[in-house]
Amino acid sequence: MPADSLAFLPAHELARRVRAREVSPVEVLDACMAQVERHNGEINAVVTLNPGARDDAAALERRIAAGEDVGPLAGVPVGIKDVTEVAGVRTTYGSPLFSDFVPNEDALVVERLRAAGAVILGKTNTPEFAAGGNTFNPVFGRTRNPWNPERSAGGSTGGGAAGLATGMFALAQGTDLGGSLRIPASFCGIVGLRPSVGLVPTVPQDFMWDPMQVTGVMGRSAEDVALALGAVAGASDRAPLAQPTEGRDFVSAVRQGDARGMRIAYCPDIAGIGIDAGVERVCREAAFALRDAGATVEEIELDLAYGRKAFLALRGLWFVSQLHPHLDKLEHFGPNVANNIRAGLAVTMEEIGAAEQARRRIWERFRQLFRDYDVLLTPTMAVPPFPVIENYPQTVGGREMETYVDWIAPTFVLSLTGLPVASVPAGLDADGLPVGLQVVAPPRGEERALAMAGIVQRVRPIPRPPLVAGA
Repeated sequence: MPADSLAFLPAHELARRVRAREVSPVEVLDACMAQVERHNGEINAVVTLNPGARDDAAALERRIAAGEDVGPLAGVPVGIKDVTEVAGVRTTYGSPLFSDFVPNEDALVVERLRAAGAVILGKTNTPEFAAGGNTFNPVFGRTRNPWNPERSAGGSTGGGAAGLATGMFALAQGTDLGGSLRIPASFCGIVGLRPSVGLVPTVPQDFMWDPMQVTGVMGRSAEDVALALGAVAGASDRAPLAQPTEGRDFVSAVRQGDARGMRIAYCPDIAGIGIDAGVERVCREAAFALRDAGATVEEIELDLAYGRKAFLALRGLWFVSQLHPHLDKLEHFGPNVANNIRAGLAVTMEEIGAAEQARRRIWERFRQLFRDYDVLLTPTMAVPPFPVIENYPQTVGGREMETYVDWIAPTFVLSLTGLPVASVPAGLDADGLPVGLQVVAPPRGEERALAMAGIVQRVRPIPRPPLVAGA
């Protein structure tokens, strides 16, 4: 099999072939490294390679030859977001303050990926401290969209999404505060899942009781995301927040996913910011195409605009809490991070209280919604990928944005719920750029979110980006 074709095999198929000794972990790694060499100069997805990756792959090969079961991700190359620690590999958080930092220990999610047999290929680009929906920082520069390198790959897990789309690795780890797994998934045409808070512990971190940001995974298919989620989910005595995992089988849920009899709600604009007509058309077509698969689909009104102010208050709390050990370095941060910290320091206790009341209202609204519907579908983004040189789009559907993060309100108002939310490609717009559709599932409903994402992928498949279309 040509190396470029090997690099685009699904993660679950790569793991199967590696376990069956049909292909070696070294061959798989080499195929992905060839894609890095071929495309990373233009796309800038991978910012630091793991110098031990080839040795790790060779060690796995020896263990397999000895008859060992090396885990469900046997030999699967993974990209790790550059805000997540990998022992012995430079981890910068996208900040000049940490441009030479090399951790001594893996983050918990990296430990679990390695234990499942994955090979850590390297670190993927992110905005400074993951602040922003467009991936750029003063250490490594901008990540570009594989569908059009003049456009944004989204953020803040933009390097992970762009690398997946170009075959640089088969899975990508990331984090999601206000949409950082879902925004780049939408812009780059891959699948991202924001899991329930606590399902995948984020360790280490300074905001240990963080009720907003989560750690998660991306893949080119819902089944691959399910496979990776099963490997990294689960409680840890190192983390205070947890979700149950006993008896859960994410992969089987995707494989057995069936739209027949499902009750689906569709809302085009949950955040009240407007939406690009081309984006909405693609999402609407994808949602209502599920009727042909046996589902009942209804358009509903769901106004969560009041959550925008609430999220900004809690985002301020997050930045102050997470970066509290570094507040004395405020003047050394980039404008996005520094302004978020300043905004957080200005938030009042009354505003925090009001934000929590807004979260309660949203939670109760979803409890009501899930009495009548199995899932909610809504556009991931209100805009298509915008020019990569812009920090953020100035307008949505012709309306000016109130804040630099208002354009990502369709994802961040859902972060307030703590519910599992997937983003899956719904199709391509008139410019040939991918459009993502969010799948919101009930509490602890990752299986349902991923199953529906898998159904959408079967009903609305998209091709590879033009950059790699011939691979």
